[in-house]
Amino acid sequence: MGAIIIYGSCYGTAKIYAEALAEQMKCKVLSHDKVKAPDEYETIVYVGGLYAGGVMGMAKTAKKILADKCKRFVVLTVGLADPDDEKNVQNIRKAALRQIPEALAGKTEFYHLRGGIDYGKLGYKHRIMMKMLYEQAKKQPAEEQDADTKALIATYGQKVSFIDTDRLKMVVKELEE
Repeated sequence: MGAIIIYGSCYGTAKIYAEALAEQMKCKVLSHDKVKAPDEYETIVYVGGLYAGGVMGMAKTAKKILADKCKRFVVLTVGLADPDDEKNVQNIRKAALRQIPEALAGKTEFYHLRGGIDYGKLGYKHRIMMKMLYEQAKKQPAEEQDADTKALIATYGQKVSFIDTDRLKMVVKELEE
């Protein structure tokens, strides 16, 4: 039976993308912590925020999916790293694949979206992690800094949004084929 969109979001950007995608695809959307067994769906789309090298809630959700019933497992990651940078994409996929059971990994398709950050809303753990990243980035010589490092330094402590729901049109087109 059709498709479902499941999301894992701590601060809301993955949820924004998931709800916009569900509206475009005209299908059900649920938070990962509300999903019991998504076995009735042939296509499962997981939209998850990237936190400390993993996709929020995806490992637990993927364990609930029966690989023989799921025809397509589509993962949309949402993070601060530029998804147009191939190095970022490789790192994200490598980390995400560690969270997906082997039987499901062969059916997995990836898309990467850019989210946002509001330092004022970060929890203690995430504030400390971002502070450590910032301090590390500042120590790097300017000529060795990539675009993401420069952006981190320039925007540290601020509210920044890279959300672009127009990028979902490509995902919808791919899913409809």
